[in-house]
Amino acid sequence: MSQSEMIVLTDVVLITAIVQRGAGDRVVQAAQEAGAQGATIFHARGTGVRQKRLGILGLTINAEKEVIYIVVPADQADLIFERIFVCAKMDTPGMGILWMTPLHKMATYVPHEIAARFGLHVEARK
Repeated sequence: MSQSEMIVLTDVVLITAIVQRGAGDRVVQAAQEAGAQGATIFHARGTGVRQKRLGILGLTINAEKEVIYIVVPADQADLIFERIFVCAKMDTPGMGILWMTPLHKMATYVPHEIAARFGLHVEARK
């Protein structure tokens, strides 16, 4: 790739998951098994209802979280989203939150042969 070109991906989605500390690796593995190519995990600290006890079991929500970013093709996003939801047990109060954001434009290194195979858009840099 010459310095005057960049591969621009336009049909992609950012999946963001905030999960309990220690669950990040398991969630990323489930996403990769569903077709994701990789992820970024970083540590965070949450605020809000964590001091309150939830439900009849009196569960306390831990403030320590892991935030996961996964960029996926739009046509795979729903499947990966569902697998993350199930793996992270997000149907349980206090386990996390998950959302998808369409990306208008994304750029990263993609070898020319792969770009040609998938018909990816190449833009000239200014």
